Amino acid sequence: MKIVLSTLNAKYIHTNIAIRYLKAYAEPEYPCTLAEFTIHDPTLSIVSELYQHSPDVVGFSVYIWNIEETIKVIRLLKLTSPETIIVCGGPEVTYDYDQWLERVPEIDFIVIGEGERTFKDLLEAIDGKTELSSVQGIAYRQDEQLKITAPGPKLDLRTLQSPFRFVEDLPHLRNRVMYIETSRGCPFSCQFCLSSIEVGVRYFNREAIKEDIRYLMKHGAKTIKFVDRTFNISRSYAMEMFQFLIDEHVPGTVFQFEITGDIMRPEVIEFLNENAPAGLFRFEIGVQSTNDLTNELVQRRQNFSKLSRTVTMVKEGGKIAQHLDLIAGLPEEDYDSFRDTFNEVFALRPEELQLGFLKLLRGTGLRIQAEQYGYRFIDTAPYEIVSNNVLSFDDMLKIKQTEDILEKYWNSGRFIHSMEYIVTELVDTPFDFFQLFGAFWENQGWSRIGHQFEDLFTRLEQFLKEVLKVDTEIARSLLKIDYLAHQKFLPRKIWWGPSTLQEEQLREINQFLVRSPHLLGERFVALGHTDRTIRKQVFITDTAAKLEEDLTVKKDRGYLIFQYSPSQEAQYFHLSDQVLENLKEQKH
Repeated sequence: MKIVLSTLNAKYIHTNIAIRYLKAYAEPEYPCTLAEFTIHDPTLSIVSELYQHSPDVVGFSVYIWNIEETIKVIRLLKLTSPETIIVCGGPEVTYDYDQWLERVPEIDFIVIGEGERTFKDLLEAIDGKTELSSVQGIAYRQDEQLKITAPGPKLDLRTLQSPFRFVEDLPHLRNRVMYIETSRGCPFSCQFCLSSIEVGVRYFNREAIKEDIRYLMKHGAKTIKFVDRTFNISRSYAMEMFQFLIDEHVPGTVFQFEITGDIMRPEVIEFLNENAPAGLFRFEIGVQSTNDLTNELVQRRQNFSKLSRTVTMVKEGGKIAQHLDLIAGLPEEDYDSFRDTFNEVFALRPEELQLGFLKLLRGTGLRIQAEQYGYRFIDTAPYEIVSNNVLSFDDMLKIKQTEDILEKYWNSGRFIHSMEYIVTELVDTPFDFFQLFGAFWENQGWSRIGHQFEDLFTRLEQFLKEVLKVDTEIARSLLKIDYLAHQKFLPRKIWWGPSTLQEEQLREINQFLVRSPHLLGERFVALGHTDRTIRKQVFITDTAAKLEEDLTVKKDRGYLIFQYSPSQEAQYFHLSDQVLENLKEQKH
């Protein structure tokens, strides 16, 4: 029997751990071929590749991000290979399985819930070794009638075989995100999340997990993401794993975790700040809302002051990047309340702030309560809401405009110096900046056309002048710093147009810097510039502001001095007009 396990990932760099667990459990009795694609691949190309395997059974791992594209594949595959048995499993079809079988009659079986044992039992039944009725946790049609069998007991996760030891995966480990589970289930009951449905938390074998991580690192894996819903629910377990990763990590490998911020103990953060190499860990923290009533309605227990303490301590440690999540559209969170939530969370200055929109997932409490809160939502995946009883569609559109600018100007990490000044000095609140700029961006039609890196700067400056109507002199100077800091080589093209400095001025400044490098401090002195090297490695432009080491901004006219060296990040220096004038007077 030829068996293919397939899925459509959101991106090429992603890997699907579910089909690998199925393969590991089914073998050696039922060897499986893995066939991964992306949602952007043409349907005919996917079906052609699957068809060439001449499969007896194809199992699809299905999620909200791939269900619609997967259905297209299933229908065409059944058309071209009607004898192939098609099995679907995953969170998107585990609920409302009767509706899926009715909507997509090409699906022969749906695996309900945890799939490893069920899928293998199903293969045995297809192979004629057992009766279909004995397979626990499946839905199917028999004589045009819907048949459902009760799910079996939960698996003992400590006995599962590793999903990472397949030879065919080895060439791809270096270029893919590898997902790893150390537990299943979640202790919380958030009504917008599928994880709340499974009661209790079960753990995999700790030592086996460590061996898997060693194996992945040995074979070149660079990004390993833990998919545990709350990695730090057990402090002792989290500490053990953190210590292991610190002790045995391979340089260049990054580990990502989803943590619950308000239960992270200060001593754990202190341990990480003291012992973790910079860049080794990355935290994703779901905040969702700071509105107490909203959190109560979705049964989300959260202490925002403790969460803030965690985020602040981690940020002050400077070792771990943080990604915080918000959800717009939760019950009783109107536009003004969401604005408050955004500003409270943005005040923590996470490296990334994800602004998502509520999706009424099948099986969740909020989907069941949709009518109570007046939810209107798209009835195909990903089931995103368009409005509710306190948030109009107009409000949703404004928040979506905010999301787009947040991604481009904050989460990109390209504007860290200018953004801080703009959101604190030029607008009432950070949310107002992102929203107003988002609306301006949309009105200009820029969302329908592409943009170069330089365009992000010219468009922001245009917004500051035309909408905020503020003096852009300091903001422009900081934008220059952000632009120049992201150049790898001495720039030939600059977004602010022709240089206002004359050749004679540049030559004079260069001479001062060669003869008196101490003006810019020891770092510049150490560069040991000559007349020749300074022309080839240093870029100079005028500025109205000085950026201090603590990133505060002081009005100080002078010059930005950027040093570009091969294989090194650009270095920034400031030369004040006053310092230069004093030097000229001494010279004369």
